[in-house]
Amino acid sequence: MASVKDLKKNINNVLGDIIEAVYLWEAATGNHNSEAGNAIIDESIEVFDSLIEKVNDRNQENRKAHLKEVNQELEKRANALIEKVNALA
Repeated sequence: MASVKDLKKNINNVLGDIIEAVYLWEAATGNHNSEAGNAIIDESIEVFDSLIEKVNDRNQENRKAHLKEVNQELEKRANALIEKVNALA
């Protein structure tokens, strides 16, 4: 883990890309403001808020290990969201 700043940027970029993919799908299919798309976007925002809150939690004994766990959680939850985006067809 390079830094907290890089982790926050990574969280923002990954989840932002997922939200953008939903918007692209909606534009390509004409399903503007779809319920399924909105659900994925809402979940992405919840994941973002949760992960940023964990990154900002300084009350951890081993901060480095805690940030590694946050990074692993980002990867796991982002993959689940990507699978939902791929299933939108």
